[in-house]
Amino acid sequence: MAQSSDNVVGVDNTFRKKFDKEEYLQRAREREEKETEGKKSKSRGPPVQRKPLKQRDYQVDLESRLGKTQVVTPIAPLSQQAGYFCRVCECVVKDSANYLDHINGKKHQRALGMSMRVERASLEQVQQRFESLKKRKDTGSFTVQDFDERLLKQQQEEEERKRQRREKKKEKKKEKAAEDEPEIDPDVAAMMGFGGFGSSKK
Repeated sequence: MAQSSDNVVGVDNTFRKKFDKEEYLQRAREREEKETEGKKSKSRGPPVQRKPLKQRDYQVDLESRLGKTQVVTPIAPLSQQAGYFCRVCECVVKDSANYLDHINGKKHQRALGMSMRVERASLEQVQQRFESLKKRKDTGSFTVQDFDERLLKQQQEEEERKRQRREKKKEKKKEKAAEDEPEIDPDVAAMMGFGGFGSSKK
């Protein structure tokens, strides 16, 4: 047995696969080079520097078309279709809540050239803001009498609204009763003995 084992000197019988480390290192380098070339072709230059978010300098118009009707056709341009049209993104949003979400959202802000980061305020800006708020607060001096007057006025308005509602309900009941009451022909009423034009009772 010793002789047979000496004859097979160059055969690896450990059943363990051995890897060529150099070959696999070379393959890994080639794969990394291909991936970096692909990334370079996808990138279109340096990243765009966007301005930080700033306060809106216009009033959002949500109520101009409230309560109005509009004929909608499929061939109408986007700006004339039903809903709120965003001129920046050229899209139509169907209701006001979604419109506000859209104009405050990432896509719209990026189209305006802003990132979603807020600019850090300096100490001077904060102090100026406090001063402007103090001035605004001082102009409207408020007393307990003013509060009592406003409360009394609000209660009177509420009572007036309740009175008007009651009157409307009474009018509706009268109208409904008049509609439900059948109309009687005067001749038929006279024959049946109801007081009317043809009544013989004195």
